[in-house]
Amino acid sequence: MAPRTVAIIQARMSSTRLPGKVLKEICGKPMLARQIERVARARLVDFVAVATSEDASDDPIAALCAKLGIPSYRGSLADVLGRFQGASERLGPADHIVRLTGDCPLTDPAIVDACVAVHIANSADYTANAVERTYPDGLDIEVMTASALARAAREAKDPFHREHVTPYIYRNPEIFLLDALRFPRDLSGLRWTVDTPADFAFVERIFAELLPRDPFFGWRDVLAIAEAHPEIAAINS
Repeated sequence: MAPRTVAIIQARMSSTRLPGKVLKEICGKPMLARQIERVARARLVDFVAVATSEDASDDPIAALCAKLGIPSYRGSLADVLGRFQGASERLGPADHIVRLTGDCPLTDPAIVDACVAVHIANSADYTANAVERTYPDGLDIEVMTASALARAAREAKDPFHREHVTPYIYRNPEIFLLDALRFPRDLSGLRWTVDTPADFAFVERIFAELLPRDPFFGWRDVLAIAEAHPEIAAINS
């Protein structure tokens, strides 16, 4: 039987720099909904789910998931590693977990598939394109075995590890077999994530430019726009 892979997007409303960003609308849909649409097109992902918190501020995220028919799990606001492990257990069983964050609406399903493919082909415990970064910030993909996630959840004690989910795994190469997805060209200086109003303005402009032409636009289309129009790239540079 083929390995079962679940993509879990972590999302919360209480971002300090841009509160409520995951539900800010891009071309008529919440940013999180846009990201879910894109991730759901990954061929090597069996289904997409959202991990949010039990805090009342995240009720709108749970409501959006219910509206979209997307499975969701609610756990600790502060212990995100525990929340991810809870989501893995509740939404599984799964062999591999793809971790994504809700501030990356330009996530490309082709990169998700590429990272999953490398991970499975090399029998890694953890594979990512963001620890050794060559892709633009905002295309971050992490794939881990369910057993590696479970071990991290059991053993990690440092609050930093609990908050950021995966450092316990990738900082312990003597315990876990690590791999990476790399792009031949270093594009790590490009910022496509959403942390600030300027970041959101950039992403909003990208969707406005590309969505009418092709609802399935990919990251290379974004790169072409950014390189052809320096004024767009400069919005959040």
